Amino acid sequence: MEILTMVVIGSILLVLAVVGIGLLVKLGKIALSILVHMILGWMLLFIWNILPFFKIPINILTVLVAGFGGIIGVFVLIMAKALGFY
Repeated sequence: MEILTMVVIGSILLVLAVVGIGLLVKLGKIALSILVHMILGWMLLFIWNILPFFKIPINILTVLVAGFGGIIGVFVLIMAKALGFY
């Protein structure tokens, strides 16, 4: 009886470990994707600020908007700056 209990507990722990590792990998991919998008948004803002037009300040809010929005996010920031919203 004791061996059967150990096998059942071991099986449950193995299933929980596999599910937990799968969840961590999925969350890691999402976090890595967000980080890559934020870096690309920062790069787009940096390139825009090199151009001789008006400057967009690079702070956490603009990097997040550019990162989550991509090219459309940078366009929204440019239009907001051109229309005088900030």
